[in-house]
Amino acid sequence: MPEATVAPGGKFTRLRTSFGQWSPSLWLGSGILTVLVLLGIFAPWITPYDPYYQDYGAALLPPGAAHWFGTDALGRDVFTRTLYAIRVDLQIGFITTYVPMVVGVALGLYAGWVGGWFDTVLMRVIDVALAFPFLVLIIVILAILGPGTQNIYIAVFLVGWTLYARLARAEMVVESRKDYLLAARTLGYSTPRILFRHALPNILNASLVFSMSDFVLNILLVSGLSFLGLGVQPPTAEWGAMVAEGKDFMVNAWWISTLPGLAIVVTGIGLALIGDGLTQRFGERR
Repeated sequence: MPEATVAPGGKFTRLRTSFGQWSPSLWLGSGILTVLVLLGIFAPWITPYDPYYQDYGAALLPPGAAHWFGTDALGRDVFTRTLYAIRVDLQIGFITTYVPMVVGVALGLYAGWVGGWFDTVLMRVIDVALAFPFLVLIIVILAILGPGTQNIYIAVFLVGWTLYARLARAEMVVESRKDYLLAARTLGYSTPRILFRHALPNILNASLVFSMSDFVLNILLVSGLSFLGLGVQPPTAEWGAMVAEGKDFMVNAWWISTLPGLAIVVTGIGLALIGDGLTQRFGERR
C-alpha cells in the first residue's frame, strides 16, 4: 500500500487548490463586487468633491475634465455622489438580505425538525405573507411607518424572512429523515446541537445561493422606493434617488440618471455571477 504523502505547504496548498476550483463566473462576480466595495471605501481619496456641496454656478455641466460625469441640477458632482452611494446601497442591501436570512433559516430549521403545531402555525403565517405581492406589502408598511432607511429595514425584515423560512423548512424536512440525523437523535444529542452543528451546514447552501438573487432584488427595491420618494431621503446619495432626481432632465442632462443606473446594473451583474458560481460550486461538492 503506498505511503500517504503530505503536499508541501499544508493548509496553504489546500486553500490554493480550493480557490483554483472556483468557476469563472464566481471569480468575475467576486472581482466586480470587490471593486465596487473598494470604490465606496476609498471614495474620499478618489474624488476631490463633497457629495453634498451645492454649486449653482456649475449646475447641469456635461461630462468633462473637471467633472468626469457632469453635475446635477444643484451643481453636485455626479461621479462623486455615485461613489458615495455605493456605501449606502450595499449596506442596505446587505442588512435587508442577511438579517432576514438568519432569522428565516433558524425558524425554518426548527419547524422542519420538530413539526407539530409550531410548523403548522409558521407555515400558515408564511402563506398569508406570500399571498400578497412583496412590493405592495413593503409600500403599505412604509406608508404606516414613514419613509427612511430605518423603516426600510423594518419593512423588508417583516416580509423577507418568510422566503428563507420556507426554503430552510423544505430542506430540513428532507434532511430530518437521513441516517446521520436519526443517529444524532438516538445518541441523545440536544436539539441545538443537532440543528446548528449537524443539519445547518447541509441545508445552508440553497439559502446562500438564493441570497445572492435576493441581494440584487433588495438593491433594486431600495432604488425603486427611493425613486418613489419612500426610500432614502435627500440629500443622501443613493442610486435610486439620483435616478429620480435626473428624470426631469433626461433630454438635456442624461448623465444625471445614466451613471447611477449603470451602477445598479453592474452591481446586479456581479451578484448574479456570484450566485451562478455558488450554484455550480455547491453542486460539485454535492
